[in-house]
Amino acid sequence: MRLLVAAALIGSALCSAAATKPAAAPVTSVMIVGGYHMSNPGHDLHDVHADDVLAPRRQKEIVAITNALARFHPTKVAVEWDAPVVAERYPKYLAGTLPPSRNEVVQLGFRLANTAHAQGVWGIDADGDFPYDRLLAYAKAHGQEGLMQQLDADIVRSVSETDQILAHGTVADALRYLNQPSTILASQQFYRRILEVGSGADQPGAELDAAWYKRNFLICAHLIQLARPGDRIVVFYGSGHAYLLRQCVTETPGFRLVEANDYLPR
Repeated sequence: MRLLVAAALIGSALCSAAATKPAAAPVTSVMIVGGYHMSNPGHDLHDVHADDVLAPRRQKEIVAITNALARFHPTKVAVEWDAPVVAERYPKYLAGTLPPSRNEVVQLGFRLANTAHAQGVWGIDADGDFPYDRLLAYAKAHGQEGLMQQLDADIVRSVSETDQILAHGTVADALRYLNQPSTILASQQFYRRILEVGSGADQPGAELDAAWYKRNFLICAHLIQLARPGDRIVVFYGSGHAYLLRQCVTETPGFRLVEANDYLPR
């Protein structure tokens, strides 16, 4: 009898402990939407030649995109601008006093946050210094100009593919192409191949990669520091960042990556 009573007490205690065990924190879901620069700022080595996104046709397409992404029910939107710029411009957007802008932050980020009634928009960008000229100079001095020309041609082909999609299709078509895993992976080949440029202690390829990774780690840090358990965050960034930002999300405990192409309209 005593054994039965003892077993019952132990079972009761175990059940009580299980009942009072803290629940696991809710997962933070993050969707990375890699895109192109809609306002043609010319900041990159090769840019997509975007037509006027303020034209009625493109506006209709962009509304369809943000309506579709709103089905994700984002709580926060993060964008490729500095935090003070977003803090100054998003309230003006909501008030209707921000001048018309072709920038993708406004067209996609601000519009989605407003459409989905998100808590707000956060700028998570970070600056970087990329020693590209030194990379080219080393390659030229060491007979590797052909490699750099090949890598440049690869970038031009990828940009031209996006140009062609935009010329004959919709903004959503272009975004779906840019967010395909194969496209995202191909965008990183440049950063692997430039590791061939250098020797011994002189490593311009590795140094450029280190600068690129540093910028993306800083962006990743801003994203992680912004997030709270249970958040549903949409991140709009240049597609070249998508690979490392997706890695940031998938490797961070408590975070879950959501595929943009599961929501972008067809």
